[in-house]
Amino acid sequence: MATTSKNMNVFYRQKKNSTTSTGKKSTKSPSPKHAATFGSDITQPLALVSHGGSLDLKDDFDEQEQALRQFDMNMAYGPCVGITRLDRWERAQRMGLNPPKEIESLLKGGKVKLESLFDGRV
Repeated sequence: MATTSKNMNVFYRQKKNSTTSTGKKSTKSPSPKHAATFGSDITQPLALVSHGGSLDLKDDFDEQEQALRQFDMNMAYGPCVGITRLDRWERAQRMGLNPPKEIESLLKGGKVKLESLFDGRV
């Protein structure tokens, strides 16, 4: 057993800090600790910057689309990839999962997108 631990020490040799200084300092500047926080001079990613230069945090959908996206994200009604929202709602209804009636009325109203949130992305 002692020879195995000795061999492991040789194999995983540690580098020790030297106590003698050579007088050279590192030219590498330290990275900022909180570069992505508020007030940082680091630029925002292009996805969040609108054409005017301000942050683009506004959503481009209304409350109906928000409700449908919540329906898409709720896995209690089964997977939503490769199926329209209306087909998914009808499948959940047939399986007795009791999907929200508001979603059915939105989908049958015809003023919203029938494709799920993940359509074409996965």
